[in-house]
Amino acid sequence: MLRARPLVIGHRGAPGYRPEHTRSSYELALAMGVDAVEPDVVFTKDAVAVVRHENEISGTTDVADRPEFADRRTTKPVDGVPQTGWFTEDFTWAELSTLRCRERLPHLRPGSAAFDDTEPPLRLRDLLDLVATASRQQGRDIGIVLEIKHATSFGTLGFAVADLIAAELRAAGWAEGARSLFVESFELAVLRELRGRGIPATYVYLVEADGAPFDLVAAHGAAATPCRDQVSPAGLARLAREVDGISIDKAMLLSSALRGAELVADAHAEGLAVFTWTCRPENAFLTPAFRRGDDDAAFGDYAAEWGVIRDAGLDGVFVDHADLGVAFFR
Repeated sequence: MLRARPLVIGHRGAPGYRPEHTRSSYELALAMGVDAVEPDVVFTKDAVAVVRHENEISGTTDVADRPEFADRRTTKPVDGVPQTGWFTEDFTWAELSTLRCRERLPHLRPGSAAFDDTEPPLRLRDLLDLVATASRQQGRDIGIVLEIKHATSFGTLGFAVADLIAAELRAAGWAEGARSLFVESFELAVLRELRGRGIPATYVYLVEADGAPFDLVAAHGAAATPCRDQVSPAGLARLAREVDGISIDKAMLLSSALRGAELVADAHAEGLAVFTWTCRPENAFLTPAFRRGDDDAAFGDYAAEWGVIRDAGLDGVFVDHADLGVAFFR
């Protein structure tokens, strides 16, 4: 559904102020008035859906400092790329819940890092219940934009990803069509599978500025359709037959070489909603023209960059600083 103003989505909660994907991060985003929050979902060894940006967790928890888990450190491929660290699928939920979360970017967000080691990870069910409760308490519909991470990689490990997500949503009362549920992924295949399970949601395909989606790479190798071709006019027409929207890297809006506002207009013409990620105020994340000074952690002229994004006519924006996003995009 195309919107008069963009949804303001708390990206991993409010990670500009609290370690991402923690309860306090989500509670803060909800208190600041976001329209929805966005969890990334991966799985534990015992098939519990947990909220973590990646299945490799050394950068966002204290696992590397826990001697009882030292032997879990390993190297394995994730989306075809070798990674070394500790992985959620090698822990049961009972084990994972003993860890404590940490700020992923402490050099940029020391205020958030001050809350390190104070909170355990969340299950998806915990967040579904938290948002449902906040909706009742605030008397408004608050949505969830659920991102399924690394579906193909988890599938090769034996996880029935679509079935697990569908079961979780049904058990939590989020599969009845009464709440604002969005499901997104960089892999079209898992969106197709989940829709086939009868889960009512707005299905959104995440698109990077470069490369090709891993589900297509796994199936077709070098012949996989590049991301840019998927959002060509012909590609958008094909996507409109399978999904309700696309979510694009903000670089695709801010670079004239990547079609910017024209891409949004073409997607809207096909009936696709358009989201973008991620609006952040720090210099480190701004397009060079909008940076101010040499301090990566300092806020640049984010309002100017966000103005370009707003004027493109988007339907949803992901923000790390929920208060700034709500104030600007409303």
